[in-house]
Amino acid sequence: MNHHRRFDRSGRSGDAEAMQIARTVRELRDWLDGRRAAFVPTMGALHEGHLALIRHAESLGEPVVVSIFVNPTQFGPNEDFSRYPRTLETDLAACEEIGADLVFTPAAEEIYPPGQPPMEIALPPVATEPGLEDAHRPGHFRGVCQVVARLFDLVEPAVAIFGEKDYQQLLVIRAMVKQEQPRWQGLTVTGLPTVRDPDGLAMSSRNRYLDPEQRDRALGLARALQAAHAAQKPDTAEAIMIETLRAHDLAIDYAVVRDSETLMPVGDFSRPTRALIAARLDDVRLIDNQAMTVWT
Repeated sequence: MNHHRRFDRSGRSGDAEAMQIARTVRELRDWLDGRRAAFVPTMGALHEGHLALIRHAESLGEPVVVSIFVNPTQFGPNEDFSRYPRTLETDLAACEEIGADLVFTPAAEEIYPPGQPPMEIALPPVATEPGLEDAHRPGHFRGVCQVVARLFDLVEPAVAIFGEKDYQQLLVIRAMVKQEQPRWQGLTVTGLPTVRDPDGLAMSSRNRYLDPEQRDRALGLARALQAAHAAQKPDTAEAIMIETLRAHDLAIDYAVVRDSETLMPVGDFSRPTRALIAARLDDVRLIDNQAMTVWT
């Protein structure tokens, strides 16, 4: 593909070429041609939360690469891989409108070549010890680290941008990058705040599963976090979250206040903490979180 753009520090390209699509590793590598990109990995079904990540990438003055790949290795056997929303044409149009330079849309065989087992990553403690996503979705972070490591190897980005809604995932990826150095030398992992709908529901590709009655119940997560923020201490905050979630008829995986860096139970109340929730609404699993005030 002969379509090399010229990028200046303002983030504007030196010409007006259209966004490119790479479906193979070779096309991706040919397009990059040694350049370091601002990278936004996604599983598609893009919403305003994803677009905020792409806008941030575009503001950095580097080529902007977005990947769209529904990764099978991070779904459990009874999870929603087969029905996970796939809206590629709409996603591509949104990426082009917002200013992405290349969208990488590989088949599974490009990410996991047949006959070549995925490289195993030693999972960092924040992936295996907190008893949050790691306890309720066994194997999930192994799959996340497999695909993100593979994408980082292929794109070799200068910066990778993720949302804070998947807060434990963000910490896992940061820890993986740190422990794997110098594999991705100079890579910065940036987390951006959760984007919410006007009613407070955290944006998620899975929200499109919800009918109006379910959506009101789903707001129990945001309402639980709001209530927890006014609590005087962590155990009170956790009790308030559980009460609020139950009032919205949600099945609770966890509703906890944890250390913001380790996600372990709070031992030092002068350190930043975070409230984290995972709950199930019928057959839809939702997560949310928010930073808490420092208790003294």
